[in-house]
Amino acid sequence: MKILKTSIDELDENIIDDAIQVLSDGGIVLYPTDTVYGLGANIFNNDAVRRVFEIKKRSFLKPLSILVSDVEAIDIVARVTVREKEIINEYLPGPYTFILTKEKIVPRVITSGSTHVGVRVPNNDISRRLASLFPITTTSANLSDEEVLSNPDDILEQLDCEVDLVIDVGDLKSDHASMIVDLSKTTPKIIRR
Repeated sequence: MKILKTSIDELDENIIDDAIQVLSDGGIVLYPTDTVYGLGANIFNNDAVRRVFEIKKRSFLKPLSILVSDVEAIDIVARVTVREKEIINEYLPGPYTFILTKEKIVPRVITSGSTHVGVRVPNNDISRRLASLFPITTTSANLSDEEVLSNPDDILEQLDCEVDLVIDVGDLKSDHASMIVDLSKTTPKIIRR
């Protein structure tokens, strides 16, 4: 496991390049977002995505969300109506995950067979740059149904396993995951505050 320390406000291109290479090679990266630390894998590498489920001890029946580099990249993974685009443009980048109708390109293992997918564009340069070549998984870096922690050392102890690379920016100010809003319904519905 490689641990690379940096600042939440500093975009170190060498760290980003190392992390993208790990993701390209099928590895798992522990990375900061604008809310909590996330576990990232290339969404197009089924083995890597399965490993995220295993690390979290998460049921394969519970979908993972996807992180993309910017609002325009959402069209790669989801079909977005004009109404949905207006809402997305108002709130992203930011601490929100929007449930949208998925595109066929999104692997089944991500969505657990659902026709919908959660999509994030965090207000955090590090995490968005990690998704510059391909979308990555974004799920809180904790064991399923366990406390969400804000420090990489505590997270790694809780997970009790090794990820391939850690981008360590120290303690994050938040220990709350993103708000989840389902835009696939006629009326947007908050799934998680």
